Amino acid sequence: MKRAILVAAFILNVLNISAQEQRELVRDNDTIRYTYTPLAATVTDTIAATAVSMAADSLAVDITAPKQRNSIFRRLIRYFEQANEDRTQEKKFDLTWVLGPSYSAVTKVSLGILASGLYRIDRTDTITQPSNVSLYANISTSGYYKVGVTGLNLMDRNRHRIKYDISFASMPIDYWGIGYDMAQAEKSSMVEKRYRIDAEYQYEMARNFFAGAALDFTHAAAKKVANPEYMLGQRDKYTATGFGLSLQYDSRDFAPNPYRGIYLSLRETYFPAALGTTETIWRTTFTGNYYQRLWKGCTLALDAYLEYNSGKEIPWSMVAQLGGGYRMRGYYLGQYRDNAMIEVQAELRQKIYNRHGIAVWVGAGNVFPNFNSFRWSQTLPNYGIGYRWEFKHRVNVRVDYGRGRHGGSVVFNVNEAF
Repeated sequence: MKRAILVAAFILNVLNISAQEQRELVRDNDTIRYTYTPLAATVTDTIAATAVSMAADSLAVDITAPKQRNSIFRRLIRYFEQANEDRTQEKKFDLTWVLGPSYSAVTKVSLGILASGLYRIDRTDTITQPSNVSLYANISTSGYYKVGVTGLNLMDRNRHRIKYDISFASMPIDYWGIGYDMAQAEKSSMVEKRYRIDAEYQYEMARNFFAGAALDFTHAAAKKVANPEYMLGQRDKYTATGFGLSLQYDSRDFAPNPYRGIYLSLRETYFPAALGTTETIWRTTFTGNYYQRLWKGCTLALDAYLEYNSGKEIPWSMVAQLGGGYRMRGYYLGQYRDNAMIEVQAELRQKIYNRHGIAVWVGAGNVFPNFNSFRWSQTLPNYGIGYRWEFKHRVNVRVDYGRGRHGGSVVFNVNEAF
């Protein structure tokens, strides 16, 4: 086909040459000889040029075609190479998926899938940080599974914000009971099923200062309890619905992974007995975070946290639990649990190369029934090291190894611990 096009172009050029005419013009004893080419020949020039161009284009397509064929592996690499670019100005919703194995003391070996999305309700606003949402699902060899969605939605140039965390989990867990002393005894086991909705609306009263309301709903049930006496006579199922008021000061530059700023939050939640609990319960939570750049690629992050539940008998499902993937990493979540908990930690986050980073931290925590029963001698140490990979713009996947009084464990999660 290409050869036929080239031959046709050659013939048209020959015809063009043969169509030329020799003419003479005699005027005032002067003779002018010239060559005249009819208009039709000009048309053939155009056709010939077009034919040559078509042939060249055809050859070019054949030459470049193999380079455009990409394997699934190459497409996957390109997908993650572009995933950490901030594309919220050009896309309504910038979503990235990641799938991978993980391990923790509670879940054992598990397989998780995560979708992290960044978006701007007003894409003309380039100053306000983008809103974020994370959808996750996890299933493990121990029979544990959990699905949920968490996020922070910013509206009207951050004057209104909605924070939410919705999840359902079924997990075989170790259970020691309530209190510091029981955490030193032999553990029991049970299967805990938990539904949780934690939502908060905030309105900016002044620059970086917010006030708002909160909803906290929890339904928890204990199944297959190996040692019922560890429940201390409490029911195996509780539903609690609470309503709260909160005050916040937030100057962080980007909530999922701040480089600088201050975050202070005070929240008071009221759980009336008529909505599921055995008695009325008040919960006070305070969070204080500070972030500062120390040198190129390094951020110092400080965290202080207090949770206090007041009431005569707080259900096992509502007491404060030390450990897990965010505070006191390395401790089994819930081995130490009581009405109140205090925790502090300091972390250095250093970017190493491109999208890779590292974090180290030290911390301490304590659980106690009330402030009069607080004992410094019962303070628990914590330290660890972690790896960071920026799989989305300023959104990290983290693998942390934390150690405490009873050994250590690995945590796999998304976003920074605080």
